[in-house]
Amino acid sequence: MKRYAIVIEKAESNYAAYVPDLPGCIATGATVQETERRLREAIELHVEGMREDGQTIPDPSSQVEYLEIDA
Repeated sequence: MKRYAIVIEKAESNYAAYVPDLPGCIATGATVQETERRLREAIELHVEGMREDGQTIPDPSSQVEYLEIDA
């Protein structure tokens, strides 16, 4: 089991998400929940494709932190 950081961003009319440790692995959806579900599916397909191509699956290395600032 691996745990990858994901980034979900609000776009003009939907949400978009990507996995920093898996370049090219992206998904979109109408809601955050739909986007997360689609990204989970995209990760599974992405990793499966990498295995089929004989590529090494990268270990998760990205870290997510939040910084508070006065705005």
